[in-house]
Amino acid sequence: MSKECPTPKGALLIIGGKEDKGEDESQEEVNPKDPNRLDILKKFIDLTGKPNPVVEIITSASSEGDESFEEYRKAFEDLKVENVGHIHHNSREEVLANGLTERIENADAVFFAGGDQLKYTSRYGGTQFLTRLKERYIYEKIVVGGTSAGAMMLSTPMIYAGNNEVQEIGGEVKITTGMEFLKDVCIDTHFTKRGRFVRMAQVIVTNPSSIGIGIGENTAIVVRNGLEAEVLGAGLVIVIDGFHIGKANVEDFTEKKPVSIRNLRVHILAPGDQYLIPQVNPPHR
Repeated sequence: MSKECPTPKGALLIIGGKEDKGEDESQEEVNPKDPNRLDILKKFIDLTGKPNPVVEIITSASSEGDESFEEYRKAFEDLKVENVGHIHHNSREEVLANGLTERIENADAVFFAGGDQLKYTSRYGGTQFLTRLKERYIYEKIVVGGTSAGAMMLSTPMIYAGNNEVQEIGGEVKITTGMEFLKDVCIDTHFTKRGRFVRMAQVIVTNPSSIGIGIGENTAIVVRNGLEAEVLGAGLVIVIDGFHIGKANVEDFTEKKPVSIRNLRVHILAPGDQYLIPQVNPPHR
């Protein structure tokens, strides 16, 4: 958060996708006594400080919203959370007609599921729904979480296009404004599994006042006070900053050449590690 904004009282839980929901991918039976089972979603609940909080699951970015909600409903049921609601808007017009802001008003935690991050930003950007959620995040102890696309849209800048087939070519990674729960931070997900390092590097070389946080699958960061991040889950978090970038061929991006960047700085964080998100650029050295 910038210096002009008050320190948020809420917390963010930002997940790299494919978090444990209580079943493995083959849908085989898992050990319900596994101490690590559902650990990320359990943390989401624990952050509320309530044994049975009111949780709203938002699936508007998915074409299979009902199926997505049911997965999370079952997972939270396993965690003894009974008050789980489902919010799904198919268009911006629906949000403007009925943004369900009373549901946001009463929620202890709001969770954005995966899908297409542009659906989130285009449907909720500039609406009373988003305004009230952000106000509550800043001034109240609400928990806001997201996974995959639902994690990426919490930041600004936000990647919306540029897969591993084109990420090496300058200018092929497309960004826009996200929801700005984290400003001057770009979040990418499925990071190590899908080899998205160069994609993030392109974002940072064109936005060197920002940092990039790439989160692995079944891995998350908790952000408290708008700046204090802690890693949890099973994988790695990669932080890229461009504060010390010297030479880069960013001026040639219109010519469809491979990207070239010198002096990127990288941090590799494991579960349990902490990281303080910088508020301003450090002096160039």
